[in-house]
Amino acid sequence: MGSGKGGVPVDSPFVRVHEVSKVIKKQSLVEGISFEVAPGHVLALCGGNGAGKSTVLRMLAGILQPTIGEITVNQLRWSKDRKAYSKQLGYMPDDYQFSQGLTAEEALTFWAALRKVPGRKNRVEEVLTQVGLEDKRKVIVNTFSKGMRQRLLLAQALLAEPPLLIMDEPTNGLDPFWMNEFVKQLQQIKAAGQTVVFSTHQLEVAENTADQIVFLSHGRNVGAGSTAAIRKEHGSLYAAFNHSLGLK
Repeated sequence: MGSGKGGVPVDSPFVRVHEVSKVIKKQSLVEGISFEVAPGHVLALCGGNGAGKSTVLRMLAGILQPTIGEITVNQLRWSKDRKAYSKQLGYMPDDYQFSQGLTAEEALTFWAALRKVPGRKNRVEEVLTQVGLEDKRKVIVNTFSKGMRQRLLLAQALLAEPPLLIMDEPTNGLDPFWMNEFVKQLQQIKAAGQTVVFSTHQLEVAENTADQIVFLSHGRNVGAGSTAAIRKEHGSLYAAFNHSLGLK
């Protein structure tokens, strides 16, 4: 398994994160992170709480800007062309406080209008069905369980059918059935040609979905490689992650 700053280099990356660091109030959140993702591939950022996964994804989504380093998506930089950059991606945060009183259908319709999604009424119905919330379309979102909110957040990220999906801990709060369904949906998303970067501390999800893995710890890249190569060398992602941390 490769380690340090690398990852799996690709000839024509759709996503390129190069030597990226983020410092806030003199505190280093991530340092020297690099990876590349080919079009139509899935990369998982794996690590525990405080590893820096969310910070990396927020920079990739354009919510935060790197202190140093460069991020490009489809050869676009957020600092040079925010509008074109933003159109490349759909972002699923790890949580979100929905507006009071909105139903699932109303929330998605609002987001679809913001993204100028064509045929938005039909598209809203499609994504609600895709995430298994079609029978909850008229239910107030603030009454949803954590798992249902996660599925709604996934639906909004899918609305505009973006080339890149960025998902922060997308399986948090999902029951075993929807955990399996998420894996199936991610495989379908990949088959449709979309590129995906997501974070997780659930290594079995990464192992079942990702082409590439980047292990993070305390804001640093401590290991990276293709999922197949990691399995071949270590037997499992769990063993590889422990190895990256110097554990037996």
